Amino acid sequence: MVSVVVSCPRCAGQVRPPDLMHPESRCARCGPVAPLNVPEHIGAEIMASVVERVAADAAPDRPGVPLWCPWPLPTGWTVTGVGWAGDDAAGVRATAVACAGPAPLEGGPADLVLVAEEPGVGLGARFAGMSGPDPGPELTEALTGPGAGHPEHVEPARIRVGGHPTPLWLVNSAADRSAYAGEARGMWLHAIAWPASAGHLLAEDVVLHDLSEWTPPELVYGAPSPYLHGRV
Repeated sequence: MVSVVVSCPRCAGQVRPPDLMHPESRCARCGPVAPLNVPEHIGAEIMASVVERVAADAAPDRPGVPLWCPWPLPTGWTVTGVGWAGDDAAGVRATAVACAGPAPLEGGPADLVLVAEEPGVGLGARFAGMSGPDPGPELTEALTGPGAGHPEHVEPARIRVGGHPTPLWLVNSAADRSAYAGEARGMWLHAIAWPASAGHLLAEDVVLHDLSEWTPPELVYGAPSPYLHGRV
């Protein structure tokens, strides 16, 4: 059995499971939530168990939540964690995959967490360090900002997601990280990088692959991500 740590997807607080009085999982601070489940360790067997859990929740009338991961991994990078938000009652409503490796510009270590989620979950906003639960207001601000040619204009990061060019827009975040948000397969897609300069990784030829469709046996795993586990 995979040992998991369960927390609130919005504030990282404790979550109470459903009971006779409350049919949904709930956080004392945030109310009803889709609890975040993160295995304590990461490896091929644990990844396979999470992929099975996520894939089992998909149905013809309800597409599964993708498990986005850079593939191929950037040089020197490893997968450092995986998680999902949901419970038996609500199903899987969000996923998160963490990676780590050398920072693209300044050297030193860098971390990246990719989140796919249905509206209202709040997991991407938690990692970005912004008010949530969804990035809609942040994206509106980014999309209505100064146009091309203005010194404050910021071009979106353009990556390939499931074979399709996909823009990710820089949104406001805590100062120690950079956060991008966009849409893929009808769900929010977040990319949060530490330190802030590590967001330049998304300016490279990054391709995101859905691990729930196929998990490359060549994936390399590293030490558990402190960000995915809420330790920092």
